[in-house]
Amino acid sequence: MSFQAYLDTIEDKTGLTPRQLVEIAHEKGLDAPGAKAAGVVAWLQEDYGVGRGHAMALWHVITKGPQIGTKHVGTQGSHRDESDTLWLDGKATKPR
Repeated sequence: MSFQAYLDTIEDKTGLTPRQLVEIAHEKGLDAPGAKAAGVVAWLQEDYGVGRGHAMALWHVITKGPQIGTKHVGTQGSHRDESDTLWLDGKATKPR
């Protein structure tokens, strides 16, 4: 599954865009200095039923922003991504 697909699945499950979830995480203080991924994992599991792997994808966005490594960009594997920048504003508004 691509990194973007993880975020798209989170959107399907929660009804919120990744950007909205990042904002909620900020409001909850889950991105404060010294914060751990476990807080985001617990929050997404409890409130939305999101699993650990998907929660870790959002944790990456919360802590590092939308940029990802280029290792899988443009490859043919199952983890391929189209870009090294993740789309955070929802599947419906993603440019094709």
